Amino acid sequence: MATKSILKNVHIKNKNMCKSLLIALENAENKKDKKLENDRTFTELFPEDIIKYFGGKN
Repeated sequence: MATKSILKNVHIKNKNMCKSLLIALENAENKKDKKLENDRTFTELFPEDIIKYFGGKN
């Protein structure tokens, strides 16, 4: 989840809105993350590898 979507002001104006928010939060808490499979090859780069790649000193 993006950080920006968490940093929002929530205005609860009545009891029904409060109840809806609580139900939504409880439902979100019970959901499990989906396992994602990486179908592409990748190489892990360390800072010194990046410096070498761009022609820096090291």
